[in-house]
Amino acid sequence: MFHKEGFAIIRNTLTALIAIDGTAWYFAGGFNWMVNLLIFASVVFAMLVLQFFRNPKRNTVLNANHIIAPADGKVVVIEEVVEHEYFKDKRIQVSIFMSPLNVHVNRYPICGAVKYAKYHPGKFLVAWHPKSSIENERTTVVVENETTGPILFRQVAGAVARRIVMYSKAEDKAVQGKDMGFIKFGSRIDLYLPLDAKIKANINDVIKGGETVIATC
Repeated sequence: MFHKEGFAIIRNTLTALIAIDGTAWYFAGGFNWMVNLLIFASVVFAMLVLQFFRNPKRNTVLNANHIIAPADGKVVVIEEVVEHEYFKDKRIQVSIFMSPLNVHVNRYPICGAVKYAKYHPGKFLVAWHPKSSIENERTTVVVENETTGPILFRQVAGAVARRIVMYSKAEDKAVQGKDMGFIKFGSRIDLYLPLDAKIKANINDVIKGGETVIATC
């Protein structure tokens, strides 16, 4: 199963690869080692594109006390910081780095009402750069419910990712584990949690979006 954000890219990629391989075969007068190598490289590239846009089903167990992972990847930051855009006070930042091999569907970490949703154009520093959260292309979404209070999460583009898709709009109803966006070709997501949140993740944990519990409130 593939994500809808990949349909056009998958179609165009496969069409271009077939055209290139067919042209090479025609002018070479059939198969030879160069044509075979080109076809092999095309198959590998096509498989990489297909795996990037995969959209596996996730078993999200709705729980008002749980803040679940908004994306697949590795936990690279857990620290107390000042969040300057929305809260303007101290929060616990949990950052998840997504490599090009991860599933890149982004999901709501909690149920609730979308209180804030904004897109910010910006730079394309590598996703682990300390300033990527405030200088890179990014989005900021805040969802609130009575149990957790407001939770902020931010999609951050990286050096390769050049296309952030955000579905959230202010006053939308967020459902835990459901799609809120997609980032194409590697990036990170930052969560900003209350200081009293009980963090369940650890640095270097490999987590699964829509299933892994990041914290409880």
